[in-house]
Amino acid sequence: MADQLSPDEKLHLITRNLQEVLGEEKLKQVLQERELKVYWGTATTGRPHVAYFVPMSKIADFLKAGCEVTILFADLHAFLDNMKAPWELLELRVKYYEQVIKAMLESIGVPLDKLKFVKGTDYQLSREYTLDVYRLSSMVTEHDAKKAGAEVVKQVEHPLLSGLLYPGLQALDEEYLKVDAQFGGVDQRKIFTLAEKYLPSLGYAKRSHLMNPMVPGLTGAKMSSSEEESKIDLLDSAGDVKKKLKKAFCEPGNIENNGVLSFVKHVVFPLRGEFCIKRDAKWGGDKIYTAFEEVEKDFAEESVHPGDLKASVEVALNQLLDPIRKKFESPELRKLTNTAYPDPSKTKGAAKGAKGGGGGGGEDDDLAPSRVDIRVGKIISVEKHPDADSLYLEKIDVGEAEPRTVVSGLVAFVSQEELQDRLVLVLCNLKPQKMRGIESQAMLLCASIEGEPRRVEPLEPPEGSSPGERVFVEGHESGKPDDRLNPKKKVWEKVQADLKISDECVAQWKDKRLLTKLGQITCKTLRGGNVS
Repeated sequence: MADQLSPDEKLHLITRNLQEVLGEEKLKQVLQERELKVYWGTATTGRPHVAYFVPMSKIADFLKAGCEVTILFADLHAFLDNMKAPWELLELRVKYYEQVIKAMLESIGVPLDKLKFVKGTDYQLSREYTLDVYRLSSMVTEHDAKKAGAEVVKQVEHPLLSGLLYPGLQALDEEYLKVDAQFGGVDQRKIFTLAEKYLPSLGYAKRSHLMNPMVPGLTGAKMSSSEEESKIDLLDSAGDVKKKLKKAFCEPGNIENNGVLSFVKHVVFPLRGEFCIKRDAKWGGDKIYTAFEEVEKDFAEESVHPGDLKASVEVALNQLLDPIRKKFESPELRKLTNTAYPDPSKTKGAAKGAKGGGGGGGEDDDLAPSRVDIRVGKIISVEKHPDADSLYLEKIDVGEAEPRTVVSGLVAFVSQEELQDRLVLVLCNLKPQKMRGIESQAMLLCASIEGEPRRVEPLEPPEGSSPGERVFVEGHESGKPDDRLNPKKKVWEKVQADLKISDECVAQWKDKRLLTKLGQITCKTLRGGNVS
């Protein structure tokens, strides 16, 4: 097919449904001379889910346009991003990603012989690449590195150096994979512009960049149930798909943040070229659409009912998932899935905890959130630090005989009057540390969004909470916190890496809500922020 397409037709296929293209003139020039070389990289962290069909459908477009496509399993990046993938599991997760992504591509009819699969550590540990990392680090400022990774790398109050290296490595991958363009989500735009700025300084060519929009998940931004319950895994049964789609946000006539409609636009139409709405004859019977705009128009005018749209997407989704499920029925792939993503409750450490060997009540794993002692606190006094105008000195009641002294950097964000008598969240089992000569005995937890300017808000417990009440993660109610976290084990840093604020301003850990006995932990406005 690609041989019969003109350069303009190839460009249309390559760029359709993208939100932005950087370096389009360069793409046109290459297409006049030869086929385009593109790469898409994925860090091998959590299990891929149905949203991965969005980049897969674009990869299908690239291949139809005759592109030479490389898929990078970025295992080193997975580790650098605040240890999202433990080193000992990297190899297993690469194998899982390779198997599941190949199964996804096969399910949408993409010939694997036209793709090149590469593992990051196959070349990223070479002498040449390592020297280029050092060369690049001598040019990129800390500010530029942090800014580039702000929407991709997990942002924490005390970032690890590894997270600052991440954007530079992704830039170098363009040169070492010998491509003309990199494809990714628009959330990676700052990494792409960093690559455009600094690769020429190393004597390498500036590449083009192809960016997908940030497509809402099937649950949409307004779902109130936890993401873990509504996220559709590639290996979910047909019954689970039906149950989770029923909970999907799909308000009649609302085409904004509608993940169900987005799936039709970015997956079904590019792959199938049409979409069938299945409905009872008394409501008009089945209707086949050949353009997404017609589906969107009918839904906006409420000619298509949300229930019919969901039922039709369910059929299309199960058609995509059936071959993947079948492939992963093999004993070898079942074993791979269980070893790459072990159940924390069945780990060796958890077994020890269950026998009374640890303080985690059966959750002796490094990442068990119950090891972290977070409590409701009440600020009973607040004043400026005597030796630092940028710091507050607070006395916080956390349900003990004496209040804790806490030093925080909230001066630039919240007035003393707003903090006085306020209920907040306090991390109580860190090792005390001196800050400008005064020992801080706990940490006040806040929501934050990095940027210029940085925005910070204290997290808020439910109304009616009392000082000392325990804060726990949904599903982890029974664990007992450590008396004091060992700073060498970095338990808090590992737990913090998966803390975030949802689109409903609810604090979550791995998409599970933070709760007290009275309800969920929230912030006022910082949707999508981090917790620090």
